[in-house]
Order: sequence, then C-alpha cells, then structure tokens
Amino acid sequence: MARVTHLNSLQALEMAIREGSLQAAAQRLGITPAAVGQRIRALEQFLDTDLLLRGRSGLRPTPALQMALDDLRAAFAALDRVTDALDFQRTAEIHIVADPDWSDLWLLPRLPRFQAEHPNIHFNVNGEGDVPMRLGAADIVIDRDPDGRAATGDPLYDEVFLPVGSPENAARISDPFSVKAEDGTPRYLPVGTLGDKARMWRHSEGGSLEGFPLLHIKPRPDAPATPGWRDWLASYPYARTSPERGVQYALVRNAIEGVRSNAGLLVCGLSCILDDLDRGTLSLPFPARESLVARHPYRIRIRPEAKARPQVARFEAWLLAEAGATKDRMRALCET
Repeated sequence: MARVTHLNSLQALEMAIREGSLQAAAQRLGITPAAVGQRIRALEQFLDTDLLLRGRSGLRPTPALQMALDDLRAAFAALDRVTDALDFQRTAEIHIVADPDWSDLWLLPRLPRFQAEHPNIHFNVNGEGDVPMRLGAADIVIDRDPDGRAATGDPLYDEVFLPVGSPENAARISDPFSVKAEDGTPRYLPVGTLGDKARMWRHSEGGSLEGFPLLHIKPRPDAPATPGWRDWLASYPYARTSPERGVQYALVRNAIEGVRSNAGLLVCGLSCILDDLDRGTLSLPFPARESLVARHPYRIRIRPEAKARPQVARFEAWLLAEAGATKDRMRALCET
C-alpha cells in the first residue's frame, strides 16, 4: 500500500471512530462517506482484519483496533500540532471544507476569477484541487448547518429557495400556449383536452402545477433542513396533489441537470442558479418573491492560525464581496 494511501486510510479510520459514523467523518474530512468507507476497507484488506464494528450507538473498534486506538489518537493529535507548527510553509495554499452543493454550484464556478488575479494561490476544496488534501484542520469551513463547524463563523448570505424549471417548462406555466410545435400550433393543450394520435393528456393550465413532474433533493442526515415542494406549496396557493412524489436526486447539481433537460421542476437555492437565469438556460416559473428564506445563513469560519496569512485575508475579502453581490442580485430578483 502506498504511504499516502496508508496515512489517509488511518486518518479516515481515526476520524470515523472519533465522530461515530462515516457520515460525520466525511463531513470533517471534506470527502464523501463512500470515500471514507473505501479508505477504511483498503486498510482492512491490507491488514487482513476487521477494524470497525457497527452498532446502534455508532461505530466501535474491534479488539484488534482497540489495542492500537490510544496510539492512533495520540499520533493524529501530534500530526495536528505539527500541521499548525509548519503552516507557514504552506502560505500559498488554502484548504477549504464546504457544503458540497454550494461549493459545486457557487464557489467553484467563481474561483477561476480569483485565481486569475492571484495565480500563485492554490486551493484544495473538499479534498480536490491544485494541491493535495493535507492532514489537520482546514483553513476555511463554509456551510449553513447550525450544528456544523462553521456555526460560529461570520454570515455570508441567507439562501432563498424557490421553484425553477427549463425555459420550456416555465413557459408552460406562465403562458401555456407560448410553446409551439413546428407547425406553429400550441404544443400543449388545455386541461381536459386530448392531444396527438396517442390521445395523451397534455396539461397547460396557467399557474397550476398539476401534471408537471416534480424533482426532489434526497435529504442527507448530515445536512441542514432544506425547503422542498411540500414546504413551498404550504406557503403559496398553487394546486398540486401528492407533492412528495417524483424523482429524488442525491446531489443538487444532478437535479439541476434534470431540470435543464425538461425532466421536471425543482425547488432549489436561488444563489446557485443566478448565472443560469442570466444565460437563459433556466427560468423561474413563478415570481421570485414567492420564495422561502433558509432558516440559517451560509457562514464562513476561518482557522485563527490561517486568518493571519495575507493570502487567506485576500481570499476572505474577495469571498465576502462575491457573497455581497450575490445577496444584492437575489434581493433585486425577489423584490420585482
């Protein structure tokens, strides 16, 4: 087993025992629970022995691991101290652990603009980037989990949740007859009318959601509560039976791809689709003021030792400016 893989596997094992679950360990390490499990299994295969037991109270060490557990904990506590002591050697690196959907859809598309102005600053975001993930605490943690590691950090902005659709599906709601077939006739007929030779029902009643497929984000046990269709429909007077039905996606980015391909409508965070709305690849089927504000804002917490580095200070200033611009864009949309 390669040395780096061995060390990463031991780190995943120690964190899983410390946190009590693969989910919690993944959140701390900025990788997926599947990746944590793969690292631990690789170590078990290398040692040819089981290391973890799964019970109602969480993960427990096997007798084989129990004998080495104190040394394992002490070793990683020492590595954390070494990481802090040698942090000055990594002044050009910024390591970030962030909400994965937010980082994929908000941070990473914007990051090249910062890097163009600061080409000597390198990033690792959730375990991937220009530099490999290092041991020890991340420089920056960003999420909106009230129980997460950024809970005591500074607020970035409040997320706003609302329905989004492809331009065609959004038009079917706001102006059903605007979607035309190749011969210029309306592609979708009013409710109660049979269309085409297959005699399929085509829904097009303006302002209603009946007949439209709804997409959903599968709840994650380690993620904060996120508004969905049931919450939105409870706040706004649109008809829809069985709003919980529909395809569920594990990741918001995959659900948004489904929206773009006309698979259905989705309730998602406005900040993550602003550029799509500007490009016209996504549309809002209802007024943006008909939205729900998340109970907790996105927050940023910077490790004190990292905060003193000028590279981190420059990135923090840029990030706050970008968050402010996002907040202004969302406010302008929701007030129209």
